[in-house]
Amino acid sequence: MYDEVPGARPDIAASWRRASLAGVEHTGPFVRLVPRDIDHNSSLLVGAGPVLDQLETSLTGTGFSTILGDRECRIVRRWDDDARTRDSLDALNIREGASMLEDTIGTNALGTVFETRHPVLIHGSEHFVETLRRFSCYGHPIRHPLTRRIEGVLDISALVATASPLLPPIIARAVHDIEQRLLGGSRISEKSLLAAFQEASGHCRGAVLAIGEDVVMSNQAASDLLSPSDIALLRVLAEDPPTRGGSALRLTLETGRSADVTVTPVPGARRGVLLKVVEHATGPHLTPAAISSSGHPRASAPTLVSGPPGSGRSTRARALAALPTKVLRAATALLEGEVAWARDFESAMKRTVGSVVVDGIDLLSDELLDLVIEGVDRRPRPQVILTSGPVDSLTGRAVTLAGTATVREELAPLGSRRNEIPDLATSMIRDVAANDSVHLTPGALHALAAHDWPGNLRELKAVIGHAVSRRSCGGIALTDLPEGYRLTTPARQLTALDRAERDAIVVALRAAGGNKVQAARELGVSRTTLYARIRQLRIEQY
Repeated sequence: MYDEVPGARPDIAASWRRASLAGVEHTGPFVRLVPRDIDHNSSLLVGAGPVLDQLETSLTGTGFSTILGDRECRIVRRWDDDARTRDSLDALNIREGASMLEDTIGTNALGTVFETRHPVLIHGSEHFVETLRRFSCYGHPIRHPLTRRIEGVLDISALVATASPLLPPIIARAVHDIEQRLLGGSRISEKSLLAAFQEASGHCRGAVLAIGEDVVMSNQAASDLLSPSDIALLRVLAEDPPTRGGSALRLTLETGRSADVTVTPVPGARRGVLLKVVEHATGPHLTPAAISSSGHPRASAPTLVSGPPGSGRSTRARALAALPTKVLRAATALLEGEVAWARDFESAMKRTVGSVVVDGIDLLSDELLDLVIEGVDRRPRPQVILTSGPVDSLTGRAVTLAGTATVREELAPLGSRRNEIPDLATSMIRDVAANDSVHLTPGALHALAAHDWPGNLRELKAVIGHAVSRRSCGGIALTDLPEGYRLTTPARQLTALDRAERDAIVVALRAAGGNKVQAARELGVSRTTLYARIRQLRIEQY
């Protein structure tokens, strides 16, 4: 049963229902208002500062208060003309850094505007929490003139006895001025980005891109080289550029070719980066020194590809292997017997061309490991590529065999190799799709690149299989992905503990049918703690 306001306006009635569902109580202290640090150099504060300075000067002596909330509905600036109002708000912990979302303190002129996306007047008893009912408040959304995205909310408040019908037009005018300053700031930012792009394009014949908050610029070379999927991945890189400007990253393009990408932040452009993409030929090649007098390639020392389960060790080993390739899996020795495995190995090693891949040396017995160690010392022989778990997890004879490999490639978890996701996903689609037209749209690729993939390639393969089952031809859209994979906010900043906590919260919320009060009870935490962690862990869909 929801709490209701007799005769309430639709916006207020809907807000009360949301607050009731979130478990907000009418009485009690605002213990859930835990202020956090804010960015005093944000574009919103920089743009709103002069406007609010002027507004607050004109409001001196009126007893009014102004509160500015950011796009997360967190207070970033508060001004009070009246000492009683200031003390009252301080006592409620309504101060800089506090969240004013409805699921925190119920119906209020910031949180309700954040939900409804339009101006709202909340007078006295229309507030959900009793301690706010002494105030009359008016909130107005601040939208960026170009993107129409809500950048914040401006609220003006007064004690009920001193409220004035002039509050809405006063705030509406201030919001208009703030929006114009945001537009001007964007133009300055875009000018900085454009200048950096033009300078780089003038000195570089290769592919150059400039990516900002809502703009992508590219020269003709970039347009010719990059597909929409490539650009979608570059946007992900732009959201989290390397710590050091000019750092190079390796990217596999949709064509299968490799390219080095240099990412450099652009001073004066908010979230703006400059990217230079240099394509180069890939694949192994033989030098004259690698050819023996008999005409056969000289057998080099083995190559070791290591990494955690599901990181793509087998796939990478096959990609490195020269043709023809013979793959010997350790699991085969366990299932079919060591004698048969040893016979296959001896037969494969008699060749002088191609490659032998020994997949999973950490699962072989000591007897088979000794056989492989003896085999790699032979000349002539084919190229030998070994795969294993992380090197520091190897023991016994597996360590000895790994030590014969002078070329090693340690694969990181998939979550830290986002530049490989387009190539891997495309390959998986080819394996399972019945129609050659099936491909990933930029939006779907962006979402896949943003996921942290704790299950590595197995998890990606399962997601691709799900998407292909829903899309038999054409582009795989964001809605074709499982619900938990549709977020486009990168999650790589989460620690393993954060991911485990996030998964537990999602499971509890699903089991409770979205009821946060019940989920908090099941998890054994307070509602305040659950709300805070939902926001901090960016749990948006469950």
